[in-house]
Amino acid sequence: MKLPLRLTVIVDRYRKTPIFLPCHKDETAMDTALLLWSRVISHTRFFKNIISDRDPEFKSALWTNIHRFFGTKLSSSTAYHPQTDGLAETLIQPLEDMIRRFCAYGLELKNSYGFIHDWCTIIPALELTYKTSVHSSTGQTGAMLQKGWNPRLPADTLRNDLIEIHPTASSLKIMLDKVKHNAKQSINDAFDYAKQKWDKSHKVPDFKIGDLVLVSTFNLNNIKGPKKLRDSHVGPFVIVALHGTNEVQVELSVPLEDEHPTFPVNLIKPYQPDDKELCPLKNSTPLTVPSVEQSEDKKIKKVIKERRLRGKNQREYLVRCRNPVHEGEWLAESEIPDSDKLLRRFRHERRPQA
Repeated sequence: MKLPLRLTVIVDRYRKTPIFLPCHKDETAMDTALLLWSRVISHTRFFKNIISDRDPEFKSALWTNIHRFFGTKLSSSTAYHPQTDGLAETLIQPLEDMIRRFCAYGLELKNSYGFIHDWCTIIPALELTYKTSVHSSTGQTGAMLQKGWNPRLPADTLRNDLIEIHPTASSLKIMLDKVKHNAKQSINDAFDYAKQKWDKSHKVPDFKIGDLVLVSTFNLNNIKGPKKLRDSHVGPFVIVALHGTNEVQVELSVPLEDEHPTFPVNLIKPYQPDDKELCPLKNSTPLTVPSVEQSEDKKIKKVIKERRLRGKNQREYLVRCRNPVHEGEWLAESEIPDSDKLLRRFRHERRPQA
C-alpha cells in the first residue's frame, strides 16, 4: 500500500477549525477536487472564497471551472509572501511540531502485535485536539463555534473499570492519551514562539506614494553575474501605488522593466542617499525621479484597440503600459510617445494573414 507523503491543510477563517487531509504527492487537480468533495463539502457546505497557494492543481483550468460552477471565488496567494494565506501558514508550523514530536515516540506507539501508529494514523487525533482547544483570537474552541458544543473526547468516554481489556484497545487508549497531552502542549508552545518571533522582528511599514525605495534582488532574474556576488538591493525606484499595507508598486527601469512591479514590503527598504563625507571618492550622478503622473505615458507597451469619436474626424487608441497603474487608457495619436512604431505594429497585427 502506498502511504501518503503530504498533507492538505484547510482552515475555516471564522471558526479557526482545521481539516487535515493526507494525500499523495502525485495527485492531480481531479484527485484534489474529489478529495474536497468527499471529505470537506459534506461537513462545511460550499465555500464562498478560497485562498490557496499557487500549486499546479490550484491553478489548473479544471479546478477553476469546478469552483465557477459552485459559485466559489478563488484567490491565489502572492508569490514569496506567505502572509497572504497567513492563517494556514501559521497553522502548519504547530502541526509540523506536533507530528515531529510523535514521530520521535515511534517505539512507544508500537503495540504487541507490531502495529506502528505512523503520522497518518495520528492526524485525526491531532485534528480533534486542535478543534477542542481554545483559540486565542476567538476565545472559544473551534468545535463550539461550529456546532455549539464540545464533542466528547476519548478521555471522557474510555472506561477504566473494565475487568478485561484487550491489549490492542489498551495500546490505543495509551496512544490517545499521549496524543491529547502532547498536542495541547505543542499548540501552546508553537503559537507562543511564533507570536514572540513575529512581534520582535516586524513593524507596520510607513511607505507613501512618491517615496524612493530599494528592491531586493533575491527573486529577480534579469540581473547578470553570479547570484552570490550581486547586490542585495537595487534601485532606487519610486513608489507609484500602494496595495493595502503589505504591497507596493514601483516604477521599474531597464533591465527590470519586464519584472512584475508589485513587491511585498518585506522585499523593499527605504533609499538613503550616499554620504559624501563617508565616501568622498565615489562618483554620484544626480538622481532623476520619474513623476507618478508621467510614468504611464512614457512606457506604453502596445496599442490594443482604436475607435472613432462620434461627430469628429479623430481617432483614439486604447493603450496598455508596461507597469500600469490602471488597466488601460484611451489616448489620441499625439499623446502616444513613439506613436509611429506602435501604430504600425498595431495595424500589422490586425491585417489578415494570407
